[in-house]
Amino acid sequence: MRRTIRQLLGNRAGSLHALGPNQTVSDAVALMNRTNIGAVLVMNPEQELLGVFTERDVLRRVLENRLDPDTTSLEAVMTREVYWIAPENAVDDAMALVSERNIRHLPVMDGAKVLGMISVRDLTAAVVEDRELELAELTSYMHGSYGGPTHI
Repeated sequence: MRRTIRQLLGNRAGSLHALGPNQTVSDAVALMNRTNIGAVLVMNPEQELLGVFTERDVLRRVLENRLDPDTTSLEAVMTREVYWIAPENAVDDAMALVSERNIRHLPVMDGAKVLGMISVRDLTAAVVEDRELELAELTSYMHGSYGGPTHI
């Protein structure tokens, strides 16, 4: 079974963790800590995706450059080159993209509309779950058709 990104998003679709470009790094870190996530979407008031701000951005763009998190805007330090995936794509497609691009968070977009964001953790959990289901089905098939040892 090829699970789609839309299926993976499930009930989370529409629940976006987003901030505006003028909000600060401190605002983003507080949101990420409060919601136990590793990235936030940076969106304008029209809900257009401008970028993504990640834990990696905190380390590489804020701390390494000794910027003040209380005064540094997200627009100044966000990742602007955002890779995204459509909801119809398969989980395996998303895994290939995050692996190829060395990214951990992937916005899910339907046209220009952001539906949500998935992480490598979400993708890995889905792949493991799918493989466990496949293994259980194969094991059931083998035991059902073989029937186990026979006494003579």
